Amino acid sequence: MRAVLVKEWGGPEVLELADVPVPEPSDGQVLVQVTTAGVNFADTHARENSYIAKYELPLVPGTEVAGTLEDGTRVVAMTDSGGYAEYAVADRSRVWPLPDGLSEHTALALLIQGLTAWHLYRTCARPSGGETVVVHSAAGGTGSLAVQLGRHMGAGRVIATASSEEKRALARELGADAAVDGAPDGLAERLIAANEGDKVDVVFEMAGGRVFEESMNALAPLGRIVVYGIASREQVELRTGKLMRNSHAVIGFWLMHLLGRPEMVDEPLAQLFDLATRGELVPQLGPSYALSDVRRAHEELQSRRTTGKLVLDPAH
Repeated sequence: MRAVLVKEWGGPEVLELADVPVPEPSDGQVLVQVTTAGVNFADTHARENSYIAKYELPLVPGTEVAGTLEDGTRVVAMTDSGGYAEYAVADRSRVWPLPDGLSEHTALALLIQGLTAWHLYRTCARPSGGETVVVHSAAGGTGSLAVQLGRHMGAGRVIATASSEEKRALARELGADAAVDGAPDGLAERLIAANEGDKVDVVFEMAGGRVFEESMNALAPLGRIVVYGIASREQVELRTGKLMRNSHAVIGFWLMHLLGRPEMVDEPLAQLFDLATRGELVPQLGPSYALSDVRRAHEELQSRRTTGKLVLDPAH
């Protein structure tokens, strides 16, 4: 079968199209014929072996797929790896049937990124009483869903950040009350100004480095910052005394910790699918790339030239 193979760690240039054997499912697993493979920012870390999870070479990247089972059932599935291919295996507990009328691209936009957005609110930050929520990278897959979910999840004012006016306009169309430039210089001041002069209550942060530091400077007492990525590759060190003086909470979130807890995945995913089917949640669908064009997909994702959910087409 055709698959993307990584033989050495590095940049997009290490992504090679190769012919590899079809994987064989073991006990408790199923084989999925992949018709659409999701692309996530975490895949750029996996390619470098710099992600939270560590991999071994050779590696077929990709942790989410949509396709069909042997009996023809349309499904989405999470995989440990191997998603960038014509076939992939997944544990039965990580396979979910697709509702009628929901496209594979839409379902993949809701799987990892939708579940992440849901848990940023419900499990991590738990906004209430109309608290202000800041969503960084609001035109991306997770960010665009987090903006839309704000009202459903108890947020009052939703402030988006994005790197271009086009992306900020999209965030406002999706329901953000304000949208500002997400560049680090002066970010805290822009967030406070967008909140009518008050500090903010919750920040969903996935860049790290100076964006994290500026976000903390904009955080009100009893505020929470939820970290769910380090796109800048810049780690940050915290001083506990500063957290205490400001009554701040820093919460880390990695979706993979929920996969052994079906009650934290199945019901939220069903809710997301239902909202999307009814048109109350509109995932932003980015480009679909041929499997042979995977390097370009990674380059454009990492350089912030895309919006919405990126996918690969294994048939091309």
